[in-house]
Amino acid sequence: MTGNAQRPPAARATLQRWCAEADFAGGSADGLRWRAGALRLAGTPAGQEVYGDPFGHGSVTWQYGRWTSPWVELPFTATDVIPSWTADAPDGARLTVRLQVRDARGGASGWYVMAHWCAGDALAHRATVPGQGDRHGRVDVDTFTAGPGGVSAYRLAVHLAVDAAGPPGGGAAPALSRLHAVASRPARAPAGGPVSPGVPPGARHAGAWGTVLDVPARSQGVHAGHCPQWDGGGEAWAGPACTAMLTEFFGRGPSAADCAWLDPEDPAPQVDFAARQVYDYAYRGCGNWAFNAAYPARFGLHGMVVRLLSLTDLERFVAAGIPVAASLAFRSGELTAPGPSYTTAGNIVVVCGFTGAGDVVVNDPLSAADDTVRRVYPRDAFARVWLSGGVAGAAYLVHPPGHPLPPRPPGEPPRW
Repeated sequence: MTGNAQRPPAARATLQRWCAEADFAGGSADGLRWRAGALRLAGTPAGQEVYGDPFGHGSVTWQYGRWTSPWVELPFTATDVIPSWTADAPDGARLTVRLQVRDARGGASGWYVMAHWCAGDALAHRATVPGQGDRHGRVDVDTFTAGPGGVSAYRLAVHLAVDAAGPPGGGAAPALSRLHAVASRPARAPAGGPVSPGVPPGARHAGAWGTVLDVPARSQGVHAGHCPQWDGGGEAWAGPACTAMLTEFFGRGPSAADCAWLDPEDPAPQVDFAARQVYDYAYRGCGNWAFNAAYPARFGLHGMVVRLLSLTDLERFVAAGIPVAASLAFRSGELTAPGPSYTTAGNIVVVCGFTGAGDVVVNDPLSAADDTVRRVYPRDAFARVWLSGGVAGAAYLVHPPGHPLPPRPPGEPPRW
């Protein structure tokens, strides 16, 4: 860069977590209380609301409790915010997640609905809400994208709701145990421009180079034509395939009874099951990051959406024994490995580890069969396509309670 041209601002990201009673106590609760490790309905509900499900179930009156976070002041002006959560909302229960932002001048937006979410689909369909936008920004499926004023602060509100006509003391019991939001200002490097891989040549992150986690390989290709009512079938199931891999890596997943509605000849019914459980009925796709991160809660796992800033961040997770689902977009030839080359406007792969030379080992579900899922991508090429463009370090991860996340980098805003 020469002359008076200015460098684009460096990428920034910070994650806020509410994971314990003390964290949620900093917000405002109405009709909810902390019990058995989660916020749950208690006493008199905060109110009733009618939600008209536009995808076939019609209108239902729900009783709800409400929790609202304090304002989260950001250490930089962000361009996007992505909430995610660990919760339980069985049939007859529902969560609604809302977001409010302030811009750099202090002007506050109204409330945006980020999700109507439930674990099942018998009474309501999980969905985002299209068409939300104003001068402060717009909602793009799972992501709030800021307008010209950026985001200087935000807060979240969550409704835990049950069918008001359900049985007394009802079987549905919504619970919110963890809530997260990542605010970021990704670097927008030009296509083919330099993006730092995050580690100088010859450097190693302890425990990561030469480490490859034994993540089961699940191809979306073997599910082609399965369950076309969810995102057109298996050929579009990169998200569910990766989420199934992450869940299976930790020894969890649906039971045979859970999958009894599927073809008994299905080679990996956990992928089809995941597709149904992460499908966003408004987006008409299975790639909603927050829905994929929320799905493993039904098996006792925690999940969250993050924005990572370098391959060093990925290496920290691999060293901690946690594979990561990373979102990619690239043109043919930008990312090469043995096997077919392809172009994708959006794919998700599971980062499983690193070779001894620091190249990136992934399970890429966009493969014809399970035995062709494992690929190795050159370090710099992977960093370039993952850390620039619209995906810009986007990832989600899953881990069991008690399995510690890697230490956060000192002196930096928390990214996980």
